[in-house]
Amino acid sequence: MVQRLKTLYIEQAVPILTKELNYTNSHQLPKVEKIQINRCLGLSANNTNILKKSIQELTVITGQKPIITKSKKAIAGFKIREKMELGVTVTLRGEKMYAFLDKLINLTLPQIRDFRGLSSKSFDKYGNYNLGLVEQLIFPEIEYDDIDQMRGFDINIVTTAKNKIEGKMLLKTLGFPFND
Repeated sequence: MVQRLKTLYIEQAVPILTKELNYTNSHQLPKVEKIQINRCLGLSANNTNILKKSIQELTVITGQKPIITKSKKAIAGFKIREKMELGVTVTLRGEKMYAFLDKLINLTLPQIRDFRGLSSKSFDKYGNYNLGLVEQLIFPEIEYDDIDQMRGFDINIVTTAKNKIEGKMLLKTLGFPFND
């Protein structure tokens, strides 16, 4: 099943980007490469119930099981030992990536209270976009009764854009609600 956002990119965004960016080859156009979702739990990751709950929530939200991230080295000042579990991460590509983006743009972001759009200052110099969500309840799959504590996560949208302008133009044509 082809995702709705992917057909939107092919049918509407490609002609607009070709015209605006003056590229002759369609392979030069920027596109979304992957989406990485991270949740850092810190020292509370030692509690297996919290870790299992985070894995379950990210699995429900993304449709893909996350992996557990571990520390690479010990840092005594932060009470971190080597190979200690610290968080969970998911990398989405292909159809699941487009499904998650579609859900994020059309269902999740409009549910945020007093939402006035996303900041366009969150682009890095390579055209990748980063945003953080404070709570997981804005996703329609998560039920209020199942939540024991509000835990947010970071969403990194990696694009093949060469700079901030191309990255913003790509996400704007896909329907991202920027506030400027």
